[in-house]
Order: sequence, then C-alpha cells, then structure tokens
Amino acid sequence: MDFIAAEIDYFFSYISEVGTGKLIRIFWFFVIFEFARLFVIDFLALIFIYVKRKLTKKKRKEARRLLFLYNPLISIIVPGKNEGKNIYKLVSSLKEQTYRNFELIIVDDGSDDNTEQICKSLKRNGMIDVFIRNEVRGGKASGANTALRVAKGDYIVHLDADSSLDRDAIEQIILPFYEDDRVGAVGGNIMVRNYNDSLATILQSFEYNDAIGIGRMVASYLGVYRIISGAFGAFRTDVLQKVHGWDIGPGLDGDITVKFRKLGYKIVFEDRAVCQTSVPNNFKKLTKQRLRWDKSLIRFRLRKHKDVFIPNENFSILNFLSFLENIFFTIGLNLKWYFYIIDMLVNFPGIVGMIIVMNFFLYSCSNALKLMVFNFFRERRNSPIYIYFPFIPLMVIYHGYYLRIVRSIAYLKELFFKSSYKDAWNPEKTSSKAKQIGI
Repeated sequence: MDFIAAEIDYFFSYISEVGTGKLIRIFWFFVIFEFARLFVIDFLALIFIYVKRKLTKKKRKEARRLLFLYNPLISIIVPGKNEGKNIYKLVSSLKEQTYRNFELIIVDDGSDDNTEQICKSLKRNGMIDVFIRNEVRGGKASGANTALRVAKGDYIVHLDADSSLDRDAIEQIILPFYEDDRVGAVGGNIMVRNYNDSLATILQSFEYNDAIGIGRMVASYLGVYRIISGAFGAFRTDVLQKVHGWDIGPGLDGDITVKFRKLGYKIVFEDRAVCQTSVPNNFKKLTKQRLRWDKSLIRFRLRKHKDVFIPNENFSILNFLSFLENIFFTIGLNLKWYFYIIDMLVNFPGIVGMIIVMNFFLYSCSNALKLMVFNFFRERRNSPIYIYFPFIPLMVIYHGYYLRIVRSIAYLKELFFKSSYKDAWNPEKTSSKAKQIGI
C-alpha cells in the first residue's frame, strides 16, 4: 500500500509538471477507447433509451394488448446433454409464466445421466409437451434443429436447461415482435444466478451486470447488436425455417444472429426479459468456456460471414458496422493493448511503474462510476450493487489481463490451427463435417 500511495503522489506531482497533453499521451488507451467508448457513449445511449421508453409507453402497452389478443403459440425448445439436475427447476419456472400459451419441447442429446427418466416422468405429469431422445449425441445445433422440426409455434424460444425465468420473461421477450414487425429475433437478458458461489462467479456476475447487459442494451439501440444468447433467445419460426435452423457450433448463437441480419431482419435486445443462469464456478471451466466463445469470432465473423464486408446487392451498412464494431472492440483493441504496453516500455521506461499503478487506479474509478451510474438505468437488478464494490480492483485484472490473454490465445489458435473444429463441445463427427463443408 505504501508503494501505491507513493506512486500516486508521484503521479500528481508529475502531471503538474507535464500538463494535460502529455497526460493524454501516456494514458491514451484508457481515455480514447475504454472511457470514451465504454462510459461516455454508453451513458449517452442509455439516456436516449430511457427517454425513448418514456415516450413509447403507449406503444408497449398496445403491443402487450395485441400479444394477449392474438395469443400465438410459443414453442420453447431446450436441447442439451446430461441436464437431469436442471430440468425440474426450469419446468417449475415456466409453470409460473404470465404468458401461458406455449409448448415445451425438450431434446435429450445422448445423455448418460438420469435426464431421460426425469423428462419422461415430467411428460407423464403434463409438465413437458414433447420429449425427444437422441440415442447418439449430435451436438447443440442438432438438438435445436430436432426440436424445430416438430415445433408448432409462431415463435421459437431457445433456452438452456440450467435457465430459470422471471415470471413475465416469455411475455417480455415476445413483445418486441408486436412493437415492430421488422424484428426477426430478440435476445433475453442473462443474469448470473450462482454469483455467490466463488470468486469466479462474482466476477462474471459483475461482467454480466455491466459489460454484457449494458453493452447489449446500447448495441441494440445503435442497431449493431450482434449475438442472441442460446441461454434465452426468441425467433420467428418462419425465418428460422428459412435459414434452415442452426449450423454446427461452437459459436452457433452468433452465427444464427448473423443469418437473420443478412436477411434484413432487426435483431433487438430486451433487458426486461430476464433469465437467470449458472456460470462456470472456477477459472479452469471459465477459461475453457471463453476460449470457445472467442474462437467463434474468428470462425464466423472473419471466415464464414466475411461476405458482410463485400459491397454487393445484399450489402447492409448496419451489418457492416455491427461486424466492424465487434472486430474492432475485440480483436482490434486486444492488439492495441499490446501495442500500448510496448509503447510505454519504449517511450516511458522510467515511469512504467507509475503508469501501471495509475492505470489500475483509473480503471478502478471507471468501474465504480459505471457501477453506480448505470444502475439507475436497469429496470431489473439481480443483486444489490454494494456486493460488487469490494471486487472493483479485481475487475481490472479480470477484464484487463485475464480475459485479454484468454482472447489472445483463442484468436491465435483459431487463426492458425482452426482449433474450434477440435473442441469437445461438439461431437467429432459433426465438427469434421462442418470443417469439410466450410461452416
């Protein structure tokens, strides 16, 4: 602590000598990219979102009236493997929904636990409408497409088995379709249910609360929302059939979203449709998950859907900007961070210690500011914000170092070795087929 205090004292005496221009030169990465993009722009966008909601309350009310007037059938599909421990909790949360006209379709993708017995029992008791068991595992996309083939609803809601929903979650995620007929798919708001389990879960909860939840609200408002989480997302059935459902993952969530966008449909995020889910409870599991997520950006954004950057008759400026924003603020800033480190080591070797300490201080202040200010724009809070304050300094390490290093490893593995095709998340036979046909 004495070292940090000394470095901060040195910092303030230093800036009094060098002036604002030199200060920005030293902390340009934080000022230009992190603070300007992740606080200033997000804050302004949230104000516009707040005002827009106030002005469109009648439209929302009318959408709800139409939803309950037309009472469309919703097909809730839940593909998964070895989810026996989660099924009853999910089914129970669905029983309490304010919107009741839905069918529940569960696909057991080759489980070797008690999933089959539990689901058959729930089906006999009328709590599951359709239960399908695949004796041989085909993967998440295969399970979802199996459910799609038998679904009768006008809309498909895709859930992970370890999800549990707020009472009005199904209603809330369908309402955007009745507010705007150009909407093709809607992403739900994922919150961390097991945030008290470990250090890994509390940091993820902080991340979901800020970077993911708020980030998706802003991206949706700006028209560049790019991924509908498989944990909770809603789709027009006719459009899903038009794009032939889900392609083989990992990364199928982002892939299906791009397929909808390329057909010209709006993709929106609905923060009032809340789903609670369990996240990895240790850093080994979390690293494995994030490596899979980050590899998918290279596989789908830079390979499979690279035609989004080509100006042809199907070119869309919003799709182009969505991809550009995604690539710049993930791959681009990841590379710039390393460039920043080299820049400091080469040009300011004598004050590197002070720069590291002050970056830590600036990022901590920014995290605290976002936590307090953005909280006013959340209509649903998963947990009191005060539980996050002791972890603000750790979030600097979590976001600034841990996640950046994981992303870097994922990008290198996928760029040079196409390692997503070897991920055990998918059966080897489906990954081999996907690689063969270029998806």
